[in-house]
Amino acid sequence: MRLSLIVTALLFPVAVSAQALTAAHAAPALKWGPAPPVFPAGAQMAVLQGDPGQAGTYTVRVRMPAGYKIQSHYHPLDENLTVIQGQFMVGMGDSFTTKGAMSMPVGAFASVPANQHHFAWTKGRTIVQVHGTGPFQLTYVNPADDPQNKKAK
Repeated sequence: MRLSLIVTALLFPVAVSAQALTAAHAAPALKWGPAPPVFPAGAQMAVLQGDPGQAGTYTVRVRMPAGYKIQSHYHPLDENLTVIQGQFMVGMGDSFTTKGAMSMPVGAFASVPANQHHFAWTKGRTIVQVHGTGPFQLTYVNPADDPQNKKAK
């Protein structure tokens, strides 16, 4: 009887978790499209959960080509990153530099606090999963680095 209660207690959370599953995505089934215009050209994005443009939880994947750079920027809310493919390089500060950056290989996770100035680039084709609380916003430290401002000229 006691063993039965232990086994039931161990299995019950798994059953509840399976019932609570609201979205599952196989990698080939993701719907990729152009990343929002706040990102430099060349990136693609797939939404896995929620709506990054609205309040609430969201999860997206961003696919970037080799050598892709995102200049120094910040977000008003925490940003959580997990590298799915490739190598993602992240540095902290007001301007882009390769010195002192952190290398994030496949499986690496980082949480960037709200308003922390940071920048990034890829080594090889890279996919990063980003999750957080929306709405997602990205503000460049130097407004001239914002691709949206470059298109307006």
